[in-house]
Amino acid sequence: MSGLFDLAGRTAVVTGARRGIGRAMAVALAAAGADIIGVSATLESSGSAVEHEVRALGRRFVGIACDFADRGAVVALGERLAGDPVDILVNNAGTILRAPAAEHPLEWFDRVVEINLASQFVLTQAVGRGMIERGGGKVIFTASLLTFQGGVTVPGYAAAKSGIGGLTKALANEWSPLGVNVNAIAPGYIATDNTQALREDENRSSAILSRIPAGRWGRPDDLAGATVFLASAASDYVDGVVLPVDGGWLGR
Repeated sequence: MSGLFDLAGRTAVVTGARRGIGRAMAVALAAAGADIIGVSATLESSGSAVEHEVRALGRRFVGIACDFADRGAVVALGERLAGDPVDILVNNAGTILRAPAAEHPLEWFDRVVEINLASQFVLTQAVGRGMIERGGGKVIFTASLLTFQGGVTVPGYAAAKSGIGGLTKALANEWSPLGVNVNAIAPGYIATDNTQALREDENRSSAILSRIPAGRWGRPDDLAGATVFLASAASDYVDGVVLPVDGGWLGR
């Protein structure tokens, strides 16, 4: 049974790998045997914390910096990665900007949608072509609870993450018959930089915790098992799924 989760000999690209959820995903995949290409806007080409963790597990690591708000840079990244046999693509790069919808700057909306949705398709299209040609591959998007809900003061983020749910299903419909599994993970409220403002707001933090049956904020490492599952042979018959890892939030 353990062989179902063995990623030895696989190469995984993880975007947003410098910290938080992406870093935890990269380390989890490395622990399962995969070599890692980490990508983030400010990722060091060498010497990063995630590189040290991956190499400590005996796996290879390549670090690439890419601004996902820059369409040209993402296209260039896709062309670069298209030359390598990428087995697993984890689309985790993202951002969030908070302001009430009536005053939400249009440039904020555009930036969030570009980073969290459009760039995800641009990169997946480029890498996915190689997976289709080889007849196999795993694509994992990072969705959100706001793939299912609307949120408050984050219209761009909610729109983009809802779009990720639709994109996951659309690509799965086309690529599953070609041997490429496309799925998504929807993290709950995880203690990362993106949720720092919520955790520091005593009222919001208390309201959030009161709804989580698990009784705590999630940790980036809580995403490890779902990531390895969706990247491995254990999920070969799983397609178009948005898998919540949320401490029970959506079931409340």
